[in-house]
Amino acid sequence: MGILGAGRPAYDDTVDTIDVTRPSADELRFVVTVTPDGGTATEHTVTVSDRTLEILGAGYPDPEAFIRACFRFLLEHEPNTSILASFDVDVIERYFPGFPEKIRRR
Repeated sequence: MGILGAGRPAYDDTVDTIDVTRPSADELRFVVTVTPDGGTATEHTVTVSDRTLEILGAGYPDPEAFIRACFRFLLEHEPNTSILASFDVDVIERYFPGFPEKIRRR
């Protein structure tokens, strides 16, 4: 069992959308809605520090793209219904030690 619930072996292509919105440009807080085909849609509030965004998210075009990639990573390990409703990106590494290497773009 991981941070976000029971493990799942691989990314499930039934996930139709991962919508990421940033309610305030002044904050690094995002609302993520995951809508699987035929499944239960979930909403998550995610924060990320400037430092983490600088280190892990530097290769992404914007913070929203980085957060979307984080969710793709999580969905490779967990169904959307097992992902916490609210968390900080830094906590992912505690449960998935390979996360930084997988998410970082060079």
